[in-house]
Amino acid sequence: MKRIVATALLAASVGLSLPAAGAQAQSAQDGVRVAQAAPERVVERRRLRRIPIYRPDHWEPDVIPRYNPGPNAVRDCTATYVQEHRPSGTVITPRMNCFWRPG
Repeated sequence: MKRIVATALLAASVGLSLPAAGAQAQSAQDGVRVAQAAPERVVERRRLRRIPIYRPDHWEPDVIPRYNPGPNAVRDCTATYVQEHRPSGTVITPRMNCFWRPG
């Protein structure tokens, strides 16, 4: 502990004994200018144009089959994996086939 205090006092005395060099701020070069904030401009926002969307009166979902399978119908699905040949190489992808059957 005494060594740390002695070292700190020695460093402080050496720092104080050095001649103090005058600190000077650097001035900007002639070609360099300080960036200034641009004056505020009022930007008028345009109103968005409304585009009308027309839909048919009767809308049908894109679900196949489009018929009513009837009461108590059951959807029967078979899932398998198939190979697909792609430019990056052959990959295995899942496939699912479904159909409605009477329940």
